[in-house]
Amino acid sequence: MTAIHDLSAAELSAAYASGELSPVTVASAVLDQIARWEPHVNAMYLVHGQAALDAAAQSEARWRSGSPLSPIDGVPVTIKENVYTKGDPAPLGTAATDRSPKRHDAPPSARMREAGCVILGKTTMPDFGMLSSGRSSIHGTTRNPWQLDRNTAGSSSGAGAAAAAGYGPLHIGTDIGGSVRLPAALCGLFGLKPSLGRIPIDPPYVGRVAGPMTRSVTDSALMMNELSKPDPRDFMSLPYEPVDYVANLDGMSPRGLRIGLLTDMKAGLPVHPEVLAAVQYAARALEAAGAIVEPMSSFMTPQMLDGMNAFFEARSYNDVAAMDDETRGKVLPFIVEWCTWRAKDFSGADVMRAWAQVMAMREAAVRASLPFDYLLSPTTPVPPWGAEQHSPSDDPHDALSHIAFTVAWNMSEQPAASINWGFDGDGLPLAVQVVGQRFDDLGVLRLSRTLEQLRGEQRGWPEPPAG
Repeated sequence: MTAIHDLSAAELSAAYASGELSPVTVASAVLDQIARWEPHVNAMYLVHGQAALDAAAQSEARWRSGSPLSPIDGVPVTIKENVYTKGDPAPLGTAATDRSPKRHDAPPSARMREAGCVILGKTTMPDFGMLSSGRSSIHGTTRNPWQLDRNTAGSSSGAGAAAAAGYGPLHIGTDIGGSVRLPAALCGLFGLKPSLGRIPIDPPYVGRVAGPMTRSVTDSALMMNELSKPDPRDFMSLPYEPVDYVANLDGMSPRGLRIGLLTDMKAGLPVHPEVLAAVQYAARALEAAGAIVEPMSSFMTPQMLDGMNAFFEARSYNDVAAMDDETRGKVLPFIVEWCTWRAKDFSGADVMRAWAQVMAMREAAVRASLPFDYLLSPTTPVPPWGAEQHSPSDDPHDALSHIAFTVAWNMSEQPAASINWGFDGDGLPLAVQVVGQRFDDLGVLRLSRTLEQLRGEQRGWPEPPAG
């Protein structure tokens, strides 16, 4: 029998409608699960236990009166620290920032609240969100529930750990270079980076999106029905399309689909043999189901990836350079070194050259994907690295060499998702990435759902250590 904290959002919705479960019972069970796991994984920045129970009681009354606000009314959700929630500080993972409470919900938080979801609290992230790691100067180290000495990746590190540990079924992360998909990959989840502007966000920024992180594709589709609703605060948002992602999720046949298979980006870290094997296995499964799978060449160059890195460094150095010594001393030293070692000497021409490489990468990504309906690739080239490492290399002068498969789709604004396929020899998750044409978020969800149905049996979710 499935434990309450392991039930999907779809299952909870059905149980609420039938009266089999109440939102209060579920919120209590999930809060108990957080209490069991949290000393080990450190996924939460804030836990709002009483507020969650109060919200659950209100949801219970709505279900009893037959007037739920949405199908996910009463379903527990966590929200990444940098997605503002009214009344909560958002220090952005670092001890160097202001901790005054935010006055308004950001668009994703507002949509979850309007849908009646039970907001459990805020998940952790690394300093300024500029690490693919669970290391933070204010939160400490967030650990992977599958193996506590392994990393979650980041920057949606807490969201990844929370979802794998059973802190309810719904979680919101953000992604500017892989920060939803990388933790989803390392934690065995499904994570969607939607098209830029599909989910309104505030403040908007080039490449920055919010996205769902869940244990199943269906639960992410349930979230998309709410998160994609319009909000005028995002001046980069797309025109609202009232798509029912859940009703249209099932039924995609791979037959005749042209799938580009990208296994060597020729930039960044080489692909680990077990990661490569997982992607090839997934490609064979699609081919057996009738898809036309064609190997494709990389569009990325080392110069493009370095230009992206340099732009991120310059962006962060601009913030760090404005700090006084005392404030700068509160930032994770790895971050300070990463954004300072060469950016301190950048000229305006250097930054513009870096930006030109970013634009070249954007153009190349769109052009390379045009012959295909979808692309299949690794999400991350390597399995989970050590929990205390700031990146796979743990080198501040080479901190982002593992994002070559993810970052281009942020810049090209294309939807991309990470879905678990199998497990390595140590029992750790191995993911594949699905990329679609611009604006085809539904298609990426549909193909991911097909892969979910084609993959082999998955391992049971990790349990908290005894004692």
